[in-house]
Amino acid sequence: MDLIIHNEVVPAVNQIETHPFHQQIDTQKFLQENKVQIESWGPFAEGKNNLFHNELLSSTAAKYQKSIAQVVLRWLIQRGVVAIPKSVRKERMKENFEIFDFELAADDMEVIGTMDSKTSSFFDHRDPAMVKWLGERKLDV
Repeated sequence: MDLIIHNEVVPAVNQIETHPFHQQIDTQKFLQENKVQIESWGPFAEGKNNLFHNELLSSTAAKYQKSIAQVVLRWLIQRGVVAIPKSVRKERMKENFEIFDFELAADDMEVIGTMDSKTSSFFDHRDPAMVKWLGERKLDV
């Protein structure tokens, strides 16, 4: 909101933590209303919460004969979230592109929606202790 109000140019993209465990539904709605594209930072939650072995995601992946990573990327794309997954392995890069030959059914989208904990897997920028800690780290640089 601060960037939108205090600048002449509205940001085109906002990269924020977005994955099945932290879906950012309200933030995405706000960004859409203000014509800002949401981009997923950490689309795979950096493997936290056992993402790549999650039973719900695993059964969904099996249903479509895809990997869990492909299901997560497809789920983000269908929500209108830009995702640029990081990988250094050629086979994973190839796999990450192979998400446009299927579409998740509405009920599968809803089931993945139930995974939302509405909390960061990393840190909370609104937590005063975290803000203080981050400020101290900047001073150390």
